[in-house]
Amino acid sequence: MFELTVEEQLRTATDDDAVLVWAAQGLATGARAWTSGRAVAVASPALSGRDRIAVRGPVAELLPLLDEVMSLVGPSYRPFGDAELLAELCDHHGGLEALGDFGWMERTATGLPPLDTGAGGDGGAGAGGQPVAHWLAPGELDEAADLIDRHFPASHAHPHRPGVRAWAGVRDETGRLTALAADAWPAPTVGLLAGVVSDPVHGRGRGHAAAACRLALTGILERSPRAALMVDAWNASAIGLYRRLGLDHRQLAAAAQRAAGGAARSR
Repeated sequence: MFELTVEEQLRTATDDDAVLVWAAQGLATGARAWTSGRAVAVASPALSGRDRIAVRGPVAELLPLLDEVMSLVGPSYRPFGDAELLAELCDHHGGLEALGDFGWMERTATGLPPLDTGAGGDGGAGAGGQPVAHWLAPGELDEAADLIDRHFPASHAHPHRPGVRAWAGVRDETGRLTALAADAWPAPTVGLLAGVVSDPVHGRGRGHAAAACRLALTGILERSPRAALMVDAWNASAIGLYRRLGLDHRQLAAAAQRAAGGAARSR
């Protein structure tokens, strides 16, 4: 296998695949990438809460490459990529167990209507009573952590953990923090939206999460040509929201390396 040491090599080898380019994180934070024939694997530690290996290529060429990469990086790394590819990998590799599908959604800054973030400012209501998001100050992060802990405890993006560049939030008319969205784990040419949550009583159904997402996406697209996110396959309402924000859906899947006893680690 041949190691790719600069992002431009990776972008060429993957046809600028946003999933692998994002996973590489610019090849500057401990991530490494390799290719063999048409197969590519990118191993990235602590990426969105997991040690991950993004993969691409024909299964026959990817299987030996993945074996070499997994032996190099260790059993905590989880392969992920297009759902059909992961299904084939798990069918042909006895050391992998499928963990399920999820969505990858992305958009660019060009060719789509601009994201309207409202009037800006400190949040609350904008023109026509529409919710307006703002960037959270350091003094608001404990409140944001409480909202995440209560309503999205499985979130990898968290105000008290590394990985997040900035948080967008919305407050209701009483000043209560009701929705969040994070600009997290940014790569040079692909930014990630994560940690999207809304208060089920005071924020959901009122456009608060959408407003937070618009601001976070706008911030990402001001510095990166692409913005992306990961979403649970079952979450049709979230997928619908992200589609309305201009993001296209792509079905991915993940797998775990089996433990020594033969059982896969929990997802």
